[in-house]
Amino acid sequence: RYLSWLGFQTKIFNVGDRRRLAGSTDDYEVSATGTATRLERTKSNSAKAEMHNQQQQQQQPCADCNKPGTQHTSTARQGDMQAASCTQCDTRHSSTFFDPDNKKAKQLREQVAMEVFEDLLRWLQAGGQIAIHDATNSTIERRSALINRLRSETDVNLLFVESICTDKNIINRNIRLKTQSPDYVGIDPDIAEADFRARLRNYERAYRPIGTAEEKHDVQYCKIIDVGKKVIAYNIQGFLESQVVFYLMNMNLDPRVIYITRHGESEDNSAGRIGGDTSLSPNGERYAKALAKFIDRRRLEFTAEVDEQNHKLEMFMASGTSSGNNSEPESVSSNSSNQSIDYSSLRLKVKPDFEIWTSMLKRTMETVEHFDPQRYRIKNIRSLNEIYAGRCEGMTYEEIATQFPEEFEARQLDKFYYRYPGIGGESYADVVLRLQQVIVELERIRHSVLLVTHRAMARTLLSYFMDIPTTHMPDMELPLGYVYSCEPRPFGNFLRVWRYNPETDDFDEIDSSTALKIRYPKIMISDRKSPASLAHHDQHNLLPSPAETACSTNN
Repeated sequence: RYLSWLGFQTKIFNVGDRRRLAGSTDDYEVSATGTATRLERTKSNSAKAEMHNQQQQQQQPCADCNKPGTQHTSTARQGDMQAASCTQCDTRHSSTFFDPDNKKAKQLREQVAMEVFEDLLRWLQAGGQIAIHDATNSTIERRSALINRLRSETDVNLLFVESICTDKNIINRNIRLKTQSPDYVGIDPDIAEADFRARLRNYERAYRPIGTAEEKHDVQYCKIIDVGKKVIAYNIQGFLESQVVFYLMNMNLDPRVIYITRHGESEDNSAGRIGGDTSLSPNGERYAKALAKFIDRRRLEFTAEVDEQNHKLEMFMASGTSSGNNSEPESVSSNSSNQSIDYSSLRLKVKPDFEIWTSMLKRTMETVEHFDPQRYRIKNIRSLNEIYAGRCEGMTYEEIATQFPEEFEARQLDKFYYRYPGIGGESYADVVLRLQQVIVELERIRHSVLLVTHRAMARTLLSYFMDIPTTHMPDMELPLGYVYSCEPRPFGNFLRVWRYNPETDDFDEIDSSTALKIRYPKIMISDRKSPASLAHHDQHNLLPSPAETACSTNN
């Protein structure tokens, strides 16, 4: 997400997704050369026999999830009908699939990994810039195969990123997350936990850390230990590689919320003027007072929400212990596998600190005047200033269209790269570079933050956190009076949105999946030279943002 936000064409190639589509080892045979080939499935010669088999299968529980009466996937090989898993479990692989002694499964895993790697290379050759091979790649054999494949690709640089976790508490929390992955949908949590712990033990048996074998080939690598507590970088040479390492050194998974809002309505907002440095209007003052009360309340609510997550985790771990599934990977297990777990050590802890960041402009600093300085650390940061409009500062869009019609048209054609005329005029691309250090700092800090900023800044920040393409960023519809809450989680950011209600002088939570929209003006290029066309400027489409597929809705 960070690399895409910086403007690099980046794509993830997930081997696990391809592996689940590959089916089970029963669907393949391994040739003398070690190639796994999918077996052809033949239909039963007798439709009556096939129906009978299907009826029997419907009465039998699934071999994987043990659910009775579920629809099963029937496979036929060499004329024999064979009952397999239910439809939902057909693409799952149990821990035995990851057993290093399971030669057939091992060959299939290696083949799938290399097929995905070939897809990755084709994408790079077609113009991609950064491709991520998302796989365990935990053996010297696998990594050597990747290195050897790249020998003929002279313009592709390789960087291995190894995540090592020795913290038992982090491992247990990760196992809780893994039981909710596609491999365990519909599976009893106790069964899922036991199976994933068995998978971890299989991983550990085959695992060989990156080191001397890779260093012989001058391969670049970075090791992240216990989510950034320790970082080892070797032979890092390129600019992109250094950006990756720098980012990984600053990330963390501590529970926190990043709130983003625009300032209260300013005098220039009331007049429809862009830029400037005016004070808040009376409406803006009311918003500022309500915002302080709202954030005070949200701090308490978020602590309660984390406590609820802790309770669920403790219940999950207690359930696993009572079922005898509390064994750890060998590298972090105690001498006694039956030693009880200290559940208090697993609890996520909300840091008491809370910071408020504003720009250096009056309207943002006035918006936070009602926050108690004893409870909040307030910082004024120049990087959060609104995009500078150069000669267009303080003008309305109608005035820009009249006085600078060519500039107005150029901006409509390409808002992201368009730079306002005059000394210091900026583009959205300039804003991304300006906010790069702000983003890294937001990833680094371990407590919650409220950013009170401006429309262009809010668009840029939300496009990063919600992984919205930069091409859509300048057209995001972000009105005054909204608070966007981004909660970093292991698999992305959880978005919640509140809207200020002047009638109640409070904030109402709204559906986050419909809150971020992209504004596409209907006006045509030929019309833009005429200021009269601006009468139609508000007649635009409000189409769902690409973020709608990534935003989490409220529970």
